[in-house]
Order: sequence, then C-alpha cells, then structure tokens
Amino acid sequence: MAGSRETRKLAGEDSKRLFTPAGKTKRRPEAIADRMKEYIRSEGLAPGDRLPQELVLIDRFKAAKGTVREAMKALETQGLVFTRSGPGGGAFVAKPSAQHAMELLSTHFFFDQPSLSDIYAIRKILEPEVATLLAGRVTGEQLALLESTIRLYDHPPGDLEEQYHQRVAELDFHSQLAQFCPNPLLGFLCGLMHNLLRELPAARRIYADESAVSREEGLSFQYRLMAALKDGRAEDARRIAAEHMAFAEAYMLARAEAIAGAITAD
Repeated sequence: MAGSRETRKLAGEDSKRLFTPAGKTKRRPEAIADRMKEYIRSEGLAPGDRLPQELVLIDRFKAAKGTVREAMKALETQGLVFTRSGPGGGAFVAKPSAQHAMELLSTHFFFDQPSLSDIYAIRKILEPEVATLLAGRVTGEQLALLESTIRLYDHPPGDLEEQYHQRVAELDFHSQLAQFCPNPLLGFLCGLMHNLLRELPAARRIYADESAVSREEGLSFQYRLMAALKDGRAEDARRIAAEHMAFAEAYMLARAEAIAGAITAD
C-alpha cells in the first residue's frame, strides 16, 4: 500500500511539471517525435504533405518499429499528424486546430480543476487587453456575428433548456472576441479560459440554475463594448471590458456560494 501511495504521489508530481528540466533525458519515442517536428520544419512540409514511409523513418532515426510507431502516435494525438489507410494511404502532416489544443489542455485539469476565482483572475487581466487591441479593428462582418450571438439571449428564455443555452451563448460572445484578436496567443489564452468555464462543474451548475439573472446589465456591458470597438475608442473598450469582468466574477462567485449553501441545507 505504501508503495502504491508513493507511486501515485510521484505520478501526480510529474503530471504538474510544466517543463522538462535541462539535462533530463527524454524517452526515446518523445525524442523521435521532437526530431520529426524538426524534420517537418526543415523540409518545409505543409498540412496535407506526406511523411516518409515507416521503414524510412526506422532507418533515419535508427529506432525499432515500435518506438517509431509510438512517436507517430504521439504526434497524431497532438494533432500534427494524421494517417490514412488503403491505396494512397500513409502518414500526413496535419494542421492542429485551436479547439483540439484546448481540449487537450482542458483534460490536463480534469482531476485538479481551477476554481472560478482562478479563471476570473486571468480573465480580468487578459480580456481588457483583447478589447483594447480590437478597438477600431473589428469588421462589419465581425460585428454582425457578435450581434447575431447576442440575439440568442437578449430575450427571456422559454424554458430551462433555453436558459442554459443562453448563458453559454453569453460566453460565446467573449470567445468570438478572442477569436478576432490580432494577437493569436492572447486570443488563445482567453479562449482556453472560456473552455475551462464551459467544462467546470461549478459553472455548469450556475448556468443551469433557475434563479433570475441580471441579463439587462450583462447586455448593457456588451452593447457598450461593441460601440467602443466600432468607434475605435480603445481606452473605453478596456474600461468597459474590465468592469464587465469584475461584474461577471462577482455574480458567478455569489451564485456559486448560494448554490453550495442550498445543497448543504438539503
């Protein structure tokens, strides 16, 4: 039993490691996967291009068949490679999607989930920056898309199912802003926060809560933000986004506490 606990402890510590320490030797499949990435870069391969046959890779990396296959499987899991069977089949370069990357990162937090406060601490910093960068840069088509999203929740819901979808759609508004962000890394990080919220049990309970929400105030923030973005008022956009995040955090934390209290009372 003591050995099992120690093994689980070490595994838990390893899962939280954010980097491979300098000088630490990677497993052979991981090292080959890294060399495959370098090969793709150095050869200028693009999504859809065919990778060398397995026998060629075995010879190139001087590795066993099983090791090469494990390396290729790792790249496939990362979304960088896909395989196709049958005539003309083989392994090909893929373009990793942002959604796939976010799903992998969300899974990382499956057993050690962030709190609402953790997520909003980051949102309060990043989302005003997104708004500032987008001021004066949003297109008419992008504004139309934001408006069509708002129309999903600018009216009272007909039932609890519609209410839940409306609350998730409110988050979609912010995900669209993140997607429009000219800084792709900033936009991706904001999108990751939104995905974590969508999957967080505490947030899902709030979205499914029957209690009335302050829809009008939330809509007011979003309409004012859209106007600032359209007019190119960067500082106004930053301020409105910051106020909106502070309001959203306060609401979510208050509802989470109320729901937890109701569950305890029952």
